[in-house]
Amino acid sequence: MNTKLHAVTDQNGRPLSFFMTAGQISDYTGASALLDSLPMPQWLLADRGDDADWFRDALEEKGIRPSIPGRRSRGKPVKQDKRKYKRRNRIEIMFDRLKDWRRVATRSDRCPTVIFWL
Repeated sequence: MNTKLHAVTDQNGRPLSFFMTAGQISDYTGASALLDSLPMPQWLLADRGDDADWFRDALEEKGIRPSIPGRRSRGKPVKQDKRKYKRRNRIEIMFDRLKDWRRVATRSDRCPTVIFWL
């Protein structure tokens, strides 16, 4: 069994909230779970796994502009700000720093309450 870790970060890549799902679960589950815990940013950067019309609509209802690249299988291409999306590396750096802790990197406990004791 595998797990996925979903996170919301601030503009500097510092984590604000986490959500853990089973590895075979879609990224949309993590996106919908973290949607209510979003602060009020101007932009949201996400990867292709979070590209869905309902997610984009939910963000726009909150006044957040999405910068999410469209899936390759998407029929109608969507616009995105490529300059903003380049800042997504800060999120990847945050995940790399979290993996310095063995408990997060291996996720051997398989329980979010045990992994995140902060």
